[in-house]
Amino acid sequence: MTDFQHFVGTRAVTGAQAFDEDVLAAWLADHLPGFAGPLKVEIFKGGQSNPTYKLVTPAQSYVMRAKPGPKAKLLPSAHAVEREFAVMRGLHGTDVPVPQMLCLCEDESVIGRAFYVMEFMQGRVLWDQALPGMAPAERSAIYDEMNRVIAALHKVDYAARGLGDYGKPGNYFERQIGRWSKQYLASITQPIPAMDQLMAWLPEHMPASARDDSKTSIVHGDFRLDNLMFHPTEPRVLAVLDWELSTLGHPLADFSYHCMAWHITPGMFRGIGGLDLQRLGIPAEADYMRRYCERTGLADFDALQADWNFYMAYNMFRLAAILQGIAKRAEAGTASSAQAVASGAGARPLAEMAWQFAQKA
Repeated sequence: MTDFQHFVGTRAVTGAQAFDEDVLAAWLADHLPGFAGPLKVEIFKGGQSNPTYKLVTPAQSYVMRAKPGPKAKLLPSAHAVEREFAVMRGLHGTDVPVPQMLCLCEDESVIGRAFYVMEFMQGRVLWDQALPGMAPAERSAIYDEMNRVIAALHKVDYAARGLGDYGKPGNYFERQIGRWSKQYLASITQPIPAMDQLMAWLPEHMPASARDDSKTSIVHGDFRLDNLMFHPTEPRVLAVLDWELSTLGHPLADFSYHCMAWHITPGMFRGIGGLDLQRLGIPAEADYMRRYCERTGLADFDALQADWNFYMAYNMFRLAAILQGIAKRAEAGTASSAQAVASGAGARPLAEMAWQFAQKA
């Protein structure tokens, strides 16, 4: 039997994540075609940032994503559920599988925060990237499908999908390094010397491929196995989830972020570093990179490999800054999951690993 779980379990809504469910039901009755109560609300376990709810009615279920509760101190530009709604609505009908968007409420007076509602999809979320319990051929098919989907995303004509103003084209790495340096500085809980070194090193060492502004695509920002929902039995992605960090940007930043899994050992953060990939049926990183280059035509494999240490250093720095933000929210008591404390502790080892890649570059 394949080891998987249906989506992620739910629990009762408590504390800062709670709101007036009757008010929500009344709003949905006016704005969501076909909606009929009574409404029961549960919250999905997991998810660090924007709480995700399951809305259950006698006829059907829906998924609602919302900003954190009204008391949460929000970092500038974080938790923009309106953007998630816009990008998934724009991608619906392309080769990138996304849930159907149903309605958006930007009026925070309704339940105390902005939210949107999308279709509920039944499938598998695969948490362990080593895919325990699967045969090598199944693992190989899952990884190839993941590669297909990220390649499809980077090939979408975003302007034709109404997403021409979804981000600023150009200077992507420069702006991202600046943004995550600021976010990190705003959320320090204890100093991490490797982060200071990286903030100085990265802007000075961008390779030509990272400066190439002709390559702009929609980037997901957190493309990894457990942000995909697979068909219950087939190696087919039904939906790419969690678009909170998406924007217009450099596809190679997005793809190299996704490839960090090959360097991170299981346990520290979800990764497959150090595993016997050949025995498992999981492609080697170089083969996976080559397949992406063939599918997209966005990079020459040999040239990309030559710049790879920079991309790894950049992405581990960025992820360390994200984890530091989670650590800060855990300290302030606003993070939406009990895993937040554990995730926050990953900032330092990731930053140190990033600095090792920087020195190799």
